[in-house]
Amino acid sequence: MREQYRATPLLESELATTPMRQFARWFADTTVSGLYEPNAMVVSTATPDGRPSSRTVLLKRYDEHGFVFFTNYGSRKGREIESNPCVSLLFPWHPLARQVVVTGTAVRVGRDETAAYFRTRPHGSQLGAWASDQSAPIASREDLLHRYDELAARYPDAEQVPVPPGWGGFRVAPATVEFWQGNENRLHDRLRYVRADGPDGGPGAGPEGKGWRVERLSP
Repeated sequence: MREQYRATPLLESELATTPMRQFARWFADTTVSGLYEPNAMVVSTATPDGRPSSRTVLLKRYDEHGFVFFTNYGSRKGREIESNPCVSLLFPWHPLARQVVVTGTAVRVGRDETAAYFRTRPHGSQLGAWASDQSAPIASREDLLHRYDELAARYPDAEQVPVPPGWGGFRVAPATVEFWQGNENRLHDRLRYVRADGPDGGPGAGPEGKGWRVERLSP
């Protein structure tokens, strides 16, 4: 199976001044294109000894400070981030022949930010955050549903569900952000923003609008 991509080339002269502004442009394109769940992204983590794992989660917020998602802190990704905060994000926007690849460092968001987001979740999703001990083995689906039913009885629709103590957000502060645009004959465009303080980024880089350089990568 092979697809011949035909798209407008991505040129350095057309990029926004910062990766987050460029991401906002492309994300806006995905929302008007009708792409299913454009905020779905693959989050890759690794143990301290380099054993990787990946899963798809939903981006819930982005700004000049980075990309935010929410999870159970006791999940595999949560535990791995705590021991090795280096993270990669991949936005696979295949129908547009585009990808965005982010590398950076993940840190927990504040509890106030977590609580504010938790209140926006549907009631059932709030209960689900309590019912699931994410990534832990479970005897059966019936056990999971039984936990959920118990919680639903304790917190009916009119009852406020408290935020689980082991649940919250991570913000990935980018060190590099690559914008990949597919083109004919596999001559794809790959433009990568890199923190100007070093090839791997890191603390000390400038604020939004400063501290970035752009490099073109071979496809």
